[in-house]
Amino acid sequence: MAAEINRKNTVAAAVLKGDLWTRLSMIFMGAGLFGHKQKIKGIIVFVIELAFIFFMAGTGISRLAEFPGLGSVESGEVFNEAKGIFEYTKGDNSVLILLYGVVTCFVIAAFIVLWVLQMEKSYALQKDIENGEHVPTFVEDVRSLADGNLHITLMTLPCLGILVFNIVPLAFMICMAFTTYSKEGNHLILFDWNGLTQFFRVLNMNGNIGKQFWSVLSWTVIWAIFATFLNYILGMILAMIINRKDTKGKGFWRFCFVLSIAVPQFVSLMIMNIMLQPYGAVNVILQNAGLIKSPIPFWTNATLARITIIVINLWVGIPYTMLQVTGILQNIPEELYEAARMDGAGPATIFFKITLPYMLFVTTPYLITSFVGNINNFNVIYLLSGGGPTYVGDTAGQTDLLVTWLYKLTIDQQYYNIGAVIGILTFVVLTIVTLITYRNSSSYKNEEAFM
Repeated sequence: MAAEINRKNTVAAAVLKGDLWTRLSMIFMGAGLFGHKQKIKGIIVFVIELAFIFFMAGTGISRLAEFPGLGSVESGEVFNEAKGIFEYTKGDNSVLILLYGVVTCFVIAAFIVLWVLQMEKSYALQKDIENGEHVPTFVEDVRSLADGNLHITLMTLPCLGILVFNIVPLAFMICMAFTTYSKEGNHLILFDWNGLTQFFRVLNMNGNIGKQFWSVLSWTVIWAIFATFLNYILGMILAMIINRKDTKGKGFWRFCFVLSIAVPQFVSLMIMNIMLQPYGAVNVILQNAGLIKSPIPFWTNATLARITIIVINLWVGIPYTMLQVTGILQNIPEELYEAARMDGAGPATIFFKITLPYMLFVTTPYLITSFVGNINNFNVIYLLSGGGPTYVGDTAGQTDLLVTWLYKLTIDQQYYNIGAVIGILTFVVLTIVTLITYRNSSSYKNEEAFM
């Protein structure tokens, strides 16, 4: 907030107290730089301004004009009497209009930021000249990019990449949530804004989509809790067992579990999916042994499918947790355990009073990222059950997470606006949960000490 206030004050001072060159920069960008001994930088900024003007005059203004309406001309069919055939007339494409409108808004925002920066720089150079200070040349500025301003050199490309490949698509998706962009009503080519209609539709517990949303959300939370904390606790216990002084062949046991990690996860999951089919290896072996009469419905019974997924995820995830906590367990001071044993504490008391608090103190950020990762764990659900079983007419299956349901809504079923709403709600919920959990953890409040 203070930086924003200072920036406003700087721009205001440049407008009110700037010299002729600085005030010319309000119209002719780069004039202040050019007049204050930085001619090459001034010319570059002015060329950027000209490019922006040409862009806006050529396509920018028309894109902005189409943005509020998202097009209105439908493609049509006209009979050409001269040729004796029907010809198709091209209509508006709302997807491109929306995309171009979003990109144009970002271009305008970037131009405004550049205008503010060049005004600030011009006024700063003016003050330096008035105070008799040295004004760096263009060559000195370039050299500084490998020295004092190295951070600018290193961060420019990553920031541009985040802007182009993350922020702009995210803004496009957010805009999509407020439209009728869907196969419903044939709104895949030409669609319009419809405000918060899709949000109300998703959050409405009485509607078909709303019922599915709350069902998927509840299963997603249950899945994330079990997948995170069962893996964490069981992985910790496994690491403690292997780490005991009485355990022989520690390296061998660690190698066995690391070996399961070496196999690509998607291969393991696909093999498990095949083995648990009605005529897969597991059901065939059990039937041949006379233990069951009919195949166990691992993937066709909703409750059994959910339990199966959680169990298989334990087999996949526990080795990761074991490796994660092994090093931490070895760093817990042995004096704490010796003092506890001298005071008569048993194994359970030692675990809950020393080991678990220490582990939680160190691994809280890991737990948070694991929880978020499990909410977005697309591979396990999609490769094992495909989100099924699914009732006829529903868009979501009984084992679908929000992320797999989002995939089906957009890729398979073309409910793009509803998918965008699901994406926004997932992002908001995860952001709030992550920030609140981390800021209230001892890892954040007391970074310097434990206990």
